[in-house]
Amino acid sequence: MTADRAFEHCTWCGSAVGRDDGYRAREHPGARKAVFCRLEHAVPWAMRGGHWDGIKGGQRPPLQPPRGGDPEATPVVADSGDICVRCEEPLAQVRVTLVRHRGEHRIPDAFCSVEHMALWANAGGRYARPA
Repeated sequence: MTADRAFEHCTWCGSAVGRDDGYRAREHPGARKAVFCRLEHAVPWAMRGGHWDGIKGGQRPPLQPPRGGDPEATPVVADSGDICVRCEEPLAQVRVTLVRHRGEHRIPDAFCSVEHMALWANAGGRYARPA
């Protein structure tokens, strides 16, 4: 693996994000992505209009992770669910997925909008405390 493919840059702050670290947001269907070194960076990014980056080659990533783990091809994880984790409404065809990269593990969550992803992140994500 070449050094330039070993990491991406945080869409919000520009810090290096290793292929087995951080968060990858994708809009589906489509070819737009954002990378965050920390979950909290999704909040100001969304507040400032959520400017997406294009996916290399303009292609959607595959439904399952490729063997060999290409960092450019973060998968749409099939078990990310059919409901928005924020509002619990069924997801439409257009959705946002946020995948936590933690070592070899990929932890997916799905949202009906960027706004709901940001609200979820602002509340603490999976570690939010009930009100």
